[in-house]
Amino acid sequence: MQAVTPIALTIAGSDSGGGAGIQADLKTFAALGVYGCSAISSLTAQNTVGVQSVMPIPPAFVQAQIQSVLNDMAVGAIKTGMLARADIISAVAHSLAKFPQIPLVLDPVMVATSGDRLLDEDAITVLIKELIPRAAIITPNLHEAAALLNAERAKNLQEMRAQAEQLLLLGAQAVLMKGGHSDGPDATDLLLTAEGEFLFSAARIATKNTHGTGCTLASAIAAGLAKKLPLTEAVEQAKDYLHHALMRADELAIGQGSGPVHHFYRFY
Repeated sequence: MQAVTPIALTIAGSDSGGGAGIQADLKTFAALGVYGCSAISSLTAQNTVGVQSVMPIPPAFVQAQIQSVLNDMAVGAIKTGMLARADIISAVAHSLAKFPQIPLVLDPVMVATSGDRLLDEDAITVLIKELIPRAAIITPNLHEAAALLNAERAKNLQEMRAQAEQLLLLGAQAVLMKGGHSDGPDATDLLLTAEGEFLFSAARIATKNTHGTGCTLASAIAAGLAKKLPLTEAVEQAKDYLHHALMRADELAIGQGSGPVHHFYRFY
């Protein structure tokens, strides 16, 4: 009997520099033993220094890509990243409504590591209304969580917990508040589900090469879910993978700005 191949689908923007977006997602899937498929929502002219230009894909063609993959392949998990515009978000939500059994990891990408904005203001409302209720887990950093709630950025674990509780009320099954932008020697992520709260901490890595960290973590969680891991275990393994990819990031010499994490550190 042929073994089942774990498959994950990423719906996100293309990063021409290769460090984030679709490229980071596919590298992560491959590194974790998952076959990766993709539906591209936007094209970017981007490098380690910044985002020079963005060209959204027509929503109907985003839908066509999603349907082409899901109608043929036994996808075990879906990850969304940069969706850019309200009409693209609506198109994605409409497409995924036909496949409610596939867990969705929603990374609410709003701003690139370089500071460039990647989500239109009016698209936040649509994201909250149409896509977050479909998610098995959402993975905001502290700035994204604040933007979703129209609140100030959480400054400590207590405030992270309070905002996670508010985000859970938006309809997602779980919320992972990423603590990478917090202060202190450790980066602590807080996972809140209906079953309870879980903390994942790792020593903060002193490196400028952090491009694509959010994409990488979310896609690593999706890889775990595609392999049928329980959510908590998928998050724990994803956090460990990203931590080591950051530890080894300085072994790469890519570009003049914020370089990527080392997705394939296990193979070198």
